[in-house]
Amino acid sequence: MLNISESSLNDEIKLNTYESGSKVYKKSFYKTFNKLSLLFLIIGLSFLFLPWTQNINGFGYVTTLRPEQRPQTIQSPIPGRIDAWYVQEGNVIKKGDTILKISEIKSDYFDDELMSRTSEQIESKTSSVSAYQNKSKAILNQIAALKKEQQLYVAQAKNKLIQAQIKVKSDSIDAIAAKTDETIALKQLERIKNLKNEGLKSVRDVEEKQRKFQSARAKYTSQNNTFLESKNKILNAEIELSRIKNSFADKIAKSESELYSAQSSEYNTLAEVAKLKNAYSNYGKRQSLLYITAPQDGYINKTIKSGIGETFKPGEALLKIMPADYDLGVETFIKPIDLPLIHLGEKARVQFDGWPAIVFNGWESVSYGTYGAKVVAIENFISDNGMYRVLLAPDTEDHEWPKGIRVGSGAKTIALLNDVPIWYELWRQINGFPPNFYKPQANSNLESKNNKS
Repeated sequence: MLNISESSLNDEIKLNTYESGSKVYKKSFYKTFNKLSLLFLIIGLSFLFLPWTQNINGFGYVTTLRPEQRPQTIQSPIPGRIDAWYVQEGNVIKKGDTILKISEIKSDYFDDELMSRTSEQIESKTSSVSAYQNKSKAILNQIAALKKEQQLYVAQAKNKLIQAQIKVKSDSIDAIAAKTDETIALKQLERIKNLKNEGLKSVRDVEEKQRKFQSARAKYTSQNNTFLESKNKILNAEIELSRIKNSFADKIAKSESELYSAQSSEYNTLAEVAKLKNAYSNYGKRQSLLYITAPQDGYINKTIKSGIGETFKPGEALLKIMPADYDLGVETFIKPIDLPLIHLGEKARVQFDGWPAIVFNGWESVSYGTYGAKVVAIENFISDNGMYRVLLAPDTEDHEWPKGIRVGSGAKTIALLNDVPIWYELWRQINGFPPNFYKPQANSNLESKNNKS
């Protein structure tokens, strides 16, 4: 009630005289209320100084620690058509068990005797290789024979040349002798003529010397012709030697050309044989791919392709299997702002979908239904959802994870950081600050040692 008037009714009316007023203004009530208020205030203030573990929350799903233990799809590396199924969804399979049979849909592989026909081609080409090898050997023998024959003919021609050269020397000597005889006969003829003119010799003596001179001249002319013929024989011998060399060089070149052709054909045939062997091996491998087998122990999750006669492309998924043995882990995602706060080996708590839990984020000791985990991998590149992927493994020092959880089920994770008072955490939350940045104890000890040194 407002005190507008100068005359106050509070002074004139005593509320204590009324029953309700006496209960309200009872002094014992004030004392009890004040004590309770003070007690709650002390408890509240004390609560603010209790320790609180800072944490980073994340959401993810159950996975496996090793990539080969995760669910996988089975594909066929070749296109085909489904002929028969040997399993059904939920079946347990062993490594190497046949899952389904397929057949070819490409016309290049329709021939049932493709392997045997390819083998026959390989044998035929191999025989051709042997024939070319024998031909090469024969040509090599022919070349060797030609070279040997060439040596003999060349030696014979050289001998003829040497003989012609010797004959030239002999004929040249004879020609010189005949020339000398001619000169002597001429001088004798001139002396006889002088003696005849002096009356000392008869005409018959002059005629005799004239005959001897003519005979010497004829002999010189004949010997000179013989000498020229001998020189011509040298030229003929040299020409014959050159002809023999050129003739055999041409024959050897032709044989070598045939040899190279045979060797080239041999190498081409060898390449064809290698190609056919490769095709033969590929055909055999392709036939083994007509039966899809299990890559490891597990069970059939889901058949993607179904029915009989359905076709598929190479690499197209046919079914999904789940490995029988696997090590569970949790794949969770955190915000980029929290990434510097996560380190390998840090502790975390995990709450699995379908497993009831009472969670106090900052008091893991009083949380119920959560399980211990530790960080084993941190992704260095951001994921498609704009967050960073962190892989958690079971903490061997904590309770064992439930047996009933399955790969792919959801999970909520709580990464535990350092301990702070509750009042500090409230202040941080109100101001929107990130958790305190810190480093693991092992790293901090190492840095302190390095600074001291």
